[in-house]
Amino acid sequence: MHLYEAHISVTDTEKSCAFYVDILGLQFGSRDRTRDIVFLFIGSDRRSMLGLWGPTTTYGSDFHKSHFAITVSLPELLAAGPRLEGLGIACQDFHGQRTTEPSVIGWMPSAQIYFRDPDGHSLEYIALLDDPPDTDFIGPLSEWQRKTRSERSS
Repeated sequence: MHLYEAHISVTDTEKSCAFYVDILGLQFGSRDRTRDIVFLFIGSDRRSMLGLWGPTTTYGSDFHKSHFAITVSLPELLAAGPRLEGLGIACQDFHGQRTTEPSVIGWMPSAQIYFRDPDGHSLEYIALLDDPPDTDFIGPLSEWQRKTRSERSS
């Protein structure tokens, strides 16, 4: 089971479509100009979809900021922070501090980096980790890796 689609309100479907396709690499699916909606695919095989609803649509007329996460591999996550920062997109850790280093939420465990789209929606790239969980840990990936390496060698 997995989440297939999510929909967010946007102030400008053209601008948002360009961000999600050109910056994040989502695949264009369809545009319904009669309703000012753009549909994008996340990942391969049309496994997940994101709908961008313009201000004249049902969902878009009641604009509110949202949050969603996109699963990526750990190597993709490690490259994402510097790449996004290079494009002028500020990245943050779990606590909202500006960084290009992913943070780890230990209870999952997962590594992630947060950033915003042109409308201020909170986005997250997330990579699930194969390490045993640690419910007390929230911190930088480098600290998590030192900790887990130390525990494995003990």
